[in-house]
Amino acid sequence: MKPLYLLCAAWILLISCQPSTDDKNGTSNIITQETKDRIDSTLNAFVNSGEAAGVSALIFEKNKEVYFNAYGLADKESGIAMDRNTIVRIFSMTKPITGVALMKLHEQGAFNLDDPISKYAPEFADVKVFTGVDGAGKFILVPAKRQITIRDLTRHTAGFANPDHPHLGVLVNETDAMNKNNTLAEMAKKLATIPLSFHPGEQWSYGISVDVQAYLVERISGESFEEFVKKNILNPLAMSNTRYVVPEAHMQKFAALYHRGDNGQISKVPPEMANDFNIQEWPLKPGGFGLTSTLDDYMKFAQMLVNEGKHNGTSILKEETVRLMATNHLSDSVTERMWLPGKGQVGFGIDFAVRLRPPATSEENNGTVGEFFWDGAATTLFWVDPKNELTAVFFVQVMPFYGKFHKKFRDAVYGNYRQDAVASK
Repeated sequence: MKPLYLLCAAWILLISCQPSTDDKNGTSNIITQETKDRIDSTLNAFVNSGEAAGVSALIFEKNKEVYFNAYGLADKESGIAMDRNTIVRIFSMTKPITGVALMKLHEQGAFNLDDPISKYAPEFADVKVFTGVDGAGKFILVPAKRQITIRDLTRHTAGFANPDHPHLGVLVNETDAMNKNNTLAEMAKKLATIPLSFHPGEQWSYGISVDVQAYLVERISGESFEEFVKKNILNPLAMSNTRYVVPEAHMQKFAALYHRGDNGQISKVPPEMANDFNIQEWPLKPGGFGLTSTLDDYMKFAQMLVNEGKHNGTSILKEETVRLMATNHLSDSVTERMWLPGKGQVGFGIDFAVRLRPPATSEENNGTVGEFFWDGAATTLFWVDPKNELTAVFFVQVMPFYGKFHKKFRDAVYGNYRQDAVASK
């Protein structure tokens, strides 16, 4: 018989080799010490490579903080460290907040998703669709097959033209609907004069739709969009560092913005350009971009979503509303999807991408089926993983959007998902 102390040692070794589990339901945890080490190495490499000045990440699992770290500098030239309290421009991570604001009104029965937006914004009642140019170079316009619905706004199928459209782009730029001196009402009035680039519901094209959502929040609620968001989301969640304008007293915490050149190295965007929208009040309070935030603030928002509308005893949305937002609303008939397929095996819900299938190859972005997420132009990212009760927020300030960071960060969190399976095919 082996000595008792050897049996005890073997038992301890066996226990220590088991995956960590949650006491509540016995499921394996994603964020182990090995995972933390992998994330640390990944984030540090972003800075050491010169591709980022500073990065940070915060992860919660099963309602507990399981990872935080920051590397590098929020402002390289000023020597200010990236840390937990760094304020960043979240750009399009503003959009999910706008979606939640709109869906607060949906819960109150104020509208149906398939209502035409013209019911609340009459300027969009008679939209025309561009189908080409005639021999004289004039636009060929036809009536839309159907009106733009609120659902079209929430899933980017409205048909609004983008500035890079080969024909309508000039008109988009001349109209300048998103000029920061426009109110949302003025933005909508100008936007409604531009022909659509396709019939509503027929394509997925990312753009101004969420700013129109913000306008609808104003029209339906009778309040300014900014005040509605403060009253119904930011204040109840105690997101006190999320706002359009960074106070002078907090400017030391405001990260610099960097441009990544063709050589992969970064250079600081002049502050007068990087900070123009966020250091003074402008009439435009967009729904699609413009907010600044901190890791902890945005994590409160993500935690509310993973907990199906509630956070720390505060209810923002109903469970069924969050589930509706996290459900794919794109039919298979929508085959033109711009760059959305570059996000992986995803569809689109209400202001979130929704993961439908595991990665098809090891080159695709990693993640769990059922996850919903979005990102920002300066390469910020967040996701909500209901299956593992995990939420992640990743901050960096690098433009143009650099998807490599997201791929590597996701792999660090989940491991090299499905790579063995893919290699064996």
